[in-house]
Amino acid sequence: MSDHQPIHVVSTSAAAADVDRLRARLGRDVLVLTAPTAEARRVVEPLVRGRGGTTTRPDVALAPVRFPDVDRGHRLDDLVRAHAVHDRFRDVVVVADPATVTLLLRVLAPDQLPEEGPVTRVGLPRGERPVPFVPTLVAGAGLAAVFGLLGTVLAWWVAPLLVVLAGLVLLVVPGQRTWGLTVLAASGIAAVVDFLAIAGSSRFPGTW
Repeated sequence: MSDHQPIHVVSTSAAAADVDRLRARLGRDVLVLTAPTAEARRVVEPLVRGRGGTTTRPDVALAPVRFPDVDRGHRLDDLVRAHAVHDRFRDVVVVADPATVTLLLRVLAPDQLPEEGPVTRVGLPRGERPVPFVPTLVAGAGLAAVFGLLGTVLAWWVAPLLVVLAGLVLLVVPGQRTWGLTVLAASGIAAVVDFLAIAGSSRFPGTW
């Protein structure tokens, strides 16, 4: 699911082994949406223990109800999607009672077959991670300096060509497309900076 945001829906009936397996699959930056119940807390505490990048948000909408409203599934779906869209590159974990989990999955991912057991992983489509603007500018300036230094010992086109090739390789590596775009953008910025530096120096024919 490289082009999907992972949503881990966990039942409060999950055993310690289930929680341990889920913990091993999660990334460093995790958002946990949990029902405000003792059963949910039993699942969440070992899941988030020692994880500095984890954010836990109890929500009364996930609390168990005896007679759910007809639109409860859609309200649960809206809740999860609102948090997921806001943090679309974080793992999202939802912890609730079995009835709430079943209702949520029917609306959240009706086209994806749920996994067996108390932990179900589904995915929401997401766009590509945007290229970071400021770090790319900084990297471009750094590459311009490197290109200038290497230009004294190598042909001027060698270093830029190697960087562009590295960016093209990253474009086709699964999960590294954003890094590839960042490298290519930084190399373009470096080329512009080097051109302006040359244009303002005595190396440029007919200097300004």
